[in-house]
Amino acid sequence: MSWIYWAGLYESKFEAYCAVMWVEGDKRIHGPNPPKEVELYRTSRGKFGVRFR
Repeated sequence: MSWIYWAGLYESKFEAYCAVMWVEGDKRIHGPNPPKEVELYRTSRGKFGVRFR
């Protein structure tokens, strides 16, 4: 299964973590099956993002 990248990059790790909590808790995003993995990643330019699968 491939990663789904959340649209948007964040300046701080805290902002990205808040997005992780939102992805995990919002059933409109993932439907009845919650994602098995949600993680933060850091780009080469130093911004943070969220991906899940």
